[in-house]
This record gives sequence, structure tokens and C-alpha cells, in this order.
Amino acid sequence: MQTRTLGKQGLTASAIGYGAMGTAIGYGPSDDTESITAIRRAHELGVTHFDTAEMYGWGTGEKLLGRALAPIRDEVTIATKFGFTSTFGQDSRPEHVREVVEASLRNLGVDSIDVLYQHMPDPNVPIEDVVAVMKEFVDAGKVKYLGLSNAGEETIRRAHAVHPISVLQHEYSVFTHEIEPLFPVLEELGIGFVAYSPLARGFLSTAVTSRDHYDANDFRHRIGWWKPEYFDANLAIVGELTELAASKGVSLPQLAIAWLLAQKDYIVPIPGSRNAGRVEQNMSAADVTLTAADLARIAEIAPDGGLGGRRS
Repeated sequence: MQTRTLGKQGLTASAIGYGAMGTAIGYGPSDDTESITAIRRAHELGVTHFDTAEMYGWGTGEKLLGRALAPIRDEVTIATKFGFTSTFGQDSRPEHVREVVEASLRNLGVDSIDVLYQHMPDPNVPIEDVVAVMKEFVDAGKVKYLGLSNAGEETIRRAHAVHPISVLQHEYSVFTHEIEPLFPVLEELGIGFVAYSPLARGFLSTAVTSRDHYDANDFRHRIGWWKPEYFDANLAIVGELTELAASKGVSLPQLAIAWLLAQKDYIVPIPGSRNAGRVEQNMSAADVTLTAADLARIAEIAPDGGLGGRRS
């Protein structure tokens, strides 16, 4: 698999990475053995960048990823995030950040974290203070590169002035384009981009057929794409995209990931799956080439993304 450069500080990653959220939370019951098999299969296929967070099971996701990657630690980059509380409030106070990062190092079983993100801006803590404490870990050799997640232009600029930010992480897919106005800022500052939920929380996975298919605790019930007034229209969009994918001899997930790779050469999508077979399908998107006509057709089918927005 080809590699891509994220930022100007030396961070590189496989063109497609692996997002580990689903191994711990959000997408129904999980099986650790199955998840570890999927993670290691991703590496066998050329994936070198793996993404997790404290919030993904409050340490259990980090521990699982750490176990999965332990035999190949020196061949991969591991990213994790801080900033939430167990009640899903925000807490980026310096003393809390220090506690969380030290815990993440222990959970992952590593001497250093390759990419450390603030999961979301904390309105109660100036970003300058947050990045200053993140920089402490860089200076101590416990973190290599800094990132931000779900941040806007002002936050990015203020953070970058304290210490270079290598990568911004945000949701981006055929179904959600809200991040695109920030691309000129990233290019100006030399910041890479990691796209999470590249398959639109599963809506672009071909598995979505009915709203009743999901467990009552599945967080997708709270996302606008699944609302009754939008669901059928979004399924119709998926149908047209699936037809386009079939005309090219690829699957819908492969089309969706290839679309992201075609947008900018500094974008790394991080699809996640607990199933090794689906991992193989996702990663083969790196070999899919979309023509200008293909991209124009996708824009025609979903000019504003999925109907209903990211959340209800």
C-alpha cells in the first residue's frame, strides 16, 4: 500500500488506516479475538496507522489494540485521543490530560504514542494550555506528533502557534462534507487530515436495509441519516452509488473510500471493521482509481452528502 505524508513534522501513514472504535463501543457486541484477527489482517495488507481513544471503552479499546499490535509495534503508528469524561463531558484541564496520557501509555503497552489528539475542543480550557501540556509529552519523548480532532479554524491556528500540529481528524465521507471549507487552512499550515467514519457510520457499507436492524443501544439511532423522514431518501442515494460501484466492478465501500483518497493527497481514511473479510475489502480500495467522470457522477448523486446531517 502507498504511504501518505501527514503534516511537515515527519509523520507518514499508509494511504488507508484502521479505526478501532468499533472494537470497543458503538456498533453492538464485539469479540476480542475477532477484532485482533481483523487488526492484524489490516497490517498484513499494508496498514501502518491505527487509531483509538481513551473514550473507546475507557481503556479497554486501547488495551485491545495494544495487544493486537504488540508483535509489530515497531512497524506501525498508534494514535489515541483524550478529552472526555466517563459521563461524556469534556475535560482537557492540564492535570487531567497528564493523567489520561500516562494511562493511555500503560493501556497500549508502549513507551511512546505516535499521534496524540485532543478529541474535541474544551470550551473551558484555552487551547494554548492544552497544547502546552501535550508538548510536555513530546519534549519527554512520550509522544511523537500532535493532532486535533473535531476542531475549527480558530482553534487550529491557535494550537499550531504553540506547537506544530501534524494532523487534523474529522468525520468526512461521501455523506458528510462539512469539513471541506477547512482544507485551505490545512494546506496553508501544512497539516494532514485523517477522515474518520469514511463509510458514514455504516450507511455506505451495503449493510443498511432497515432502521429496525439496529440494537436499541446502537448510537446510530441518534444520527440524522437514520431519522424516518430521511432514511428512505438516503437508501435511494446508496442505491445509485451501489450501481456506480458495480459498473466499475467494485463494492460500495471500496467506491466510498476511493472517493476520499481522490479528494486530497494528504487525506488518510480510517475505516474500521471487526471482520477480517471486510477489512480486506476496505483496504483494497487503495487500488481503485476513480475517473473525473466517476467523481462527477458521485457529486451528482450526493451533491450535499446524506440527507439529515451527521446527527439528529
